[in-house]
Amino acid sequence: MNRYLVMAMRRSICDPAMVQPHKDYLEGLRAGGRIELCGGFSDQSGGAYLLLAEHFEEALAIAHEDPAHGSGGWDITVYEWQAR
Repeated sequence: MNRYLVMAMRRSICDPAMVQPHKDYLEGLRAGGRIELCGGFSDQSGGAYLLLAEHFEEALAIAHEDPAHGSGGWDITVYEWQAR
């Protein structure tokens, strides 16, 4: 598995009601062993998670299933991260 850093930055149109579905989605990924770390930024601008996937396309597909992405309230960016 490769590591992918997923940045989820809130847009001005972010609906606060979508925060809990986003958190629930991340907890499901964590329970399935797909997330190593996740959390929000202290300034409430968004957050990030470290996702495990076989390849970039899979990571992108998982990130795009996040309700945060589907709501249009966040900018979701995925980076292949070669962390050690």
